[in-house]
Amino acid sequence: MSKAYNLFQLCHSPSTNFLFGSSKSHIGLYMIPGWKVYPTLHFCKNVQTTTYEVVNASYVPTAQTKEEKEIKDKSSAQLDTVGAFQKLPIVMPSVDILYSALKKAKRVSPTKGIPNIAKRERNRGAKQLDALMKEIAVPLRTYLENFPKKKYLHPYERSLIELTLGDGNYEEVLAKVNALRKNVVSVGKEHASLCAKSLTKREAEERLSEGRKKIEEIFSHEGKAVDALLHIAKTLRAMPVVDLETPTLCLVGAPNVGKSSLVRILSTGKPEICNYPFTTRGILMGHIAFNYQNFQVTDTPGLLKRCDEDRNNLEKLTLAVLSHLPTAILYVHDLSGECGTSPSDQFVIYKEIKERFGGHLWLDVVSKCDLLHKSPVVFITDDDNPDHVELARYRKLGPDGAIHVSIMSKAGLNELKVRVHELLTSQMAKIKSEKSNQENLVIS
Repeated sequence: MSKAYNLFQLCHSPSTNFLFGSSKSHIGLYMIPGWKVYPTLHFCKNVQTTTYEVVNASYVPTAQTKEEKEIKDKSSAQLDTVGAFQKLPIVMPSVDILYSALKKAKRVSPTKGIPNIAKRERNRGAKQLDALMKEIAVPLRTYLENFPKKKYLHPYERSLIELTLGDGNYEEVLAKVNALRKNVVSVGKEHASLCAKSLTKREAEERLSEGRKKIEEIFSHEGKAVDALLHIAKTLRAMPVVDLETPTLCLVGAPNVGKSSLVRILSTGKPEICNYPFTTRGILMGHIAFNYQNFQVTDTPGLLKRCDEDRNNLEKLTLAVLSHLPTAILYVHDLSGECGTSPSDQFVIYKEIKERFGGHLWLDVVSKCDLLHKSPVVFITDDDNPDHVELARYRKLGPDGAIHVSIMSKAGLNELKVRVHELLTSQMAKIKSEKSNQENLVIS
């Protein structure tokens, strides 16, 4: 304290003139006769360069490695919604890619200012081969970058790829396109290098012709992979888009029980209606508008009485919709004997699906009620066990609380529409509640 006070007195002493210097780590006083300088204070603030994150109200320095960053980028790239198929790039046929590449490469001219004919020709040949290679490789690379990896897709879209294209076919075609791209790049660079080392004009022309021919041969031989990718893009782009936040009614049941007819009555969907099993060969979407509210309706292929291992891809599509989409279920029963599946078999299928997907909102409908007889239809293969009370009741009236409808006589259709509206309204409330719970979990 005494040193500070003495320094203050020294600064304000009329007989003392001095200059503060700060070139060293300590403050120095330089006395210069005839000068009167007032003291100035200089402050230096260190810049904080370390990144910290808050962990339990304390600051802990963290360093993000390259590997962690890549994992984070990949996880952020994962799609939480459907609709990836509509973002697929437009794939050109392989013939068009090759023709366009050859045409553009031939227009490439040598670098200006090369007086020597041989040097000019080898420059032209090397540039044309390089251009041909790039005109083919760049579109292929663009396709590979814009076709999503299956593991980043929504589970529903992953199932569509596997069941529509075949398990592993999607990855196989992309791998072939990538192999084609690598071969074209390798051969193009090799022959462009050879052409650049030519000693005469004739040699340069021959190597240009050889390189061009070799690239054409490779692309003609392996270019079928591009056409296969074009087919995949068309197939996937034609898949119906499902809005996960819009309530969806999924019609389920055995083949030919009248699901497609009900879709036509309830929505804008226009499925094919024929009297044979598996008329519906994919997922068909329609829409319903009730009191200015929009809802979705999906028609699914029929289910047969068998275990999952024996089911065909059409049946697996139905199970994929029920497993991966937030749908309400409209289960359709046909007890008239017209659909080809016995009421007993339908009962077994119904009980299995009800047990597996009992968490969905549910509504049962018995179709073709105008064809029902007073005595229930019994097939030869039916289990005619009189002690099975539930099955006996099912053969007569269907499940408890089922609505009986007929497309031909219009019976029960108005009641069905009212019940469907109530079901979808409940489904909308369920979706909003689940979304709110997820948001609360993220916040907490």
